[in-house]
Amino acid sequence: MMSSLAVSGQEVPQASPQSQAESLDDRLQDLQKRMSELQSLMTAMHAEMLRSRAEVSELRRELEATRPVVATGQQAENITGPERQATVPGSAAASHVGSGEERRVQKLEEEQQLSNARVAEQYQTKVESASKYRVRLSGAVILNLIGNRGIVDNLDFPSLVPADRPIDPHGSFGASLRQSLLGLEVFGPEIKGAHVSADVQFDFAGGFPDTPDGVTLGLPRLRTGVIRIAGPSTTLVAGQDAPFFSPLSPSSIASLALPAFAYAGNLWTWTPQIRLERRLKLAENSSFLLQGGILDPLTGELPSSQFLRTPQAGEASRQPAYATRAAWSHRLFNHEFTLGVGGYYSRQNWAFHRNVDAWAGTTDWTVPLTGRWELSGEFYRGRAIGGLGAGIGRSVVLNGALTAPTTQVRGLNSSGGWAQVKFRETEKFEWNGAFGQDNSFARDLRLFPLSFQSYFDPSLSRNRSAFLNFIYRPRSDLLFSVEYRRLQTISVSGNSESADHVNVSLGVLF
Repeated sequence: MMSSLAVSGQEVPQASPQSQAESLDDRLQDLQKRMSELQSLMTAMHAEMLRSRAEVSELRRELEATRPVVATGQQAENITGPERQATVPGSAAASHVGSGEERRVQKLEEEQQLSNARVAEQYQTKVESASKYRVRLSGAVILNLIGNRGIVDNLDFPSLVPADRPIDPHGSFGASLRQSLLGLEVFGPEIKGAHVSADVQFDFAGGFPDTPDGVTLGLPRLRTGVIRIAGPSTTLVAGQDAPFFSPLSPSSIASLALPAFAYAGNLWTWTPQIRLERRLKLAENSSFLLQGGILDPLTGELPSSQFLRTPQAGEASRQPAYATRAAWSHRLFNHEFTLGVGGYYSRQNWAFHRNVDAWAGTTDWTVPLTGRWELSGEFYRGRAIGGLGAGIGRSVVLNGALTAPTTQVRGLNSSGGWAQVKFRETEKFEWNGAFGQDNSFARDLRLFPLSFQSYFDPSLSRNRSAFLNFIYRPRSDLLFSVEYRRLQTISVSGNSESADHVNVSLGVLF
């Protein structure tokens, strides 16, 4: 628009009227062309101004978001403790923010550093698998310091009190790491909307090597291993797991190799099984769970060989055990309120056509009383369920040698259960108090005083246990616990033996 026009000082010959009209038309066309170009230029300049204004607004927002971070970083170098929270952003933060391009570069560098850190963390925690599916390693290193007053069947995680013998020490102290855990979890494919996963867990409570001080060298032992195919509302579970019709256990870090109150009211045996679970949503905060499956019909017998597996009485019946459970859950005080009932049945063949029907009825509950208090527990009544830990590990009693065809075999009736009160003082600190009892019917023990291959004394009638503990988790991967436990075992003749157990636990989870 500001360009100059060249002017000549020479005389121009007089043009004809026709040539002057043509020249005027050319000039008008040229002027229209220049006006069109000017309009396009103005439109482009306006669009560029709008883009620049948007970029300025975005950079201003980034600057406002950066100021507190920069101010906090400057003050954190010289401020510790509660004063670290009292940072006041000022104008000094703005001096560290350069032009728009510098801020963009700085932001990209920060994102790159964060990505590199995440990649490094993923590489550190990655477990290589022969398949393309992800594998996660988990577990816990747990040290137990143990003190006992009286005689117990097992020094580090006792279940009952045996009869007093003069040679047995009436107190003990020790330490152990054999309740440490090791697990692997596999995340498999998705099949028609169902997610496939599996996990297996081990501990080191499988016995001791025959070597000096072998009590500190616990042998690895398989605990559980399951495969899950989980759909939106239906789940198939196959593997070795806790009995699903008795799903709860008291909260204790002192007893992990055996769940707390094993043989004292808690049905717990890890059993090979296949089960199907169906969950129905009844309302916004309520649901109904129906479970059913088959299990290996265990009877609590000791293995006949260290290397060869021979069928025991339940497996000799040539049919599995059957079980089911139904549970209703409702959200209450931000916790699950659950009531469940279950049933179990199996057949046992003790040779010479001596068949025994094993059965159990169970109930379990988890009741949040407030946001901090919770009541939970289980109860059972059954017969010939020593393979589940009832009857102090005994399924049957008999009146003679099992090898004699005339010997009578009777299923041992038993009942028991446990209850626990939990108080969550904080999210990281909780108290637990619990009591459990297993009761074998005295009339069965008096009429048939012998048991078959029982690990425990066949004259034992009742076994009780109670504990008080606190569990503190200062971090999600660190725990500390102290527990006091009282054990009492009563024989059919009325003799009572008791012992005290104190356990201090320190664990790191990974």
